[in-house]
Amino acid sequence: MFRYERPVRFAEVDAARIVFFARYLEYCHDALEAFFGALPGGYAHLINHRDVGIPSVRVEIDYRAPLRYGDVALIDVTVEKLGTKSVTFHHRLARRDDGVVCAEVRQVVVTAHLRELGSVAIPDDMRALLEQHRAV
Repeated sequence: MFRYERPVRFAEVDAARIVFFARYLEYCHDALEAFFGALPGGYAHLINHRDVGIPSVRVEIDYRAPLRYGDVALIDVTVEKLGTKSVTFHHRLARRDDGVVCAEVRQVVVTAHLRELGSVAIPDDMRALLEQHRAV
């Protein structure tokens, strides 16, 4: 499991003073950028120099409790399924202060060559990192 801490910013809440529902996907993407930071050059190098991306092809979200401005979300990322060209991530978002689970997200991504816009096999260094965070 990989853990990422993400503060809730004022601009991310809606009129009900809770995090706007679509922002949860941004939080998960922030966590994945940090996750892939373990690779040489991090996520930016993966995108900008290796031309490898991880576009989402399926996302499911179960909202359980609100996040509010001032909260810090703990985002636990695990790899549920690892294929030859795809990965299923499970993201668990909880409030740091009380541990309440606010959302659970399942996200399926494919590895893609960004210039050709076609799927490619997961590179070996990515696969090794993903294996380290595989669900038991």
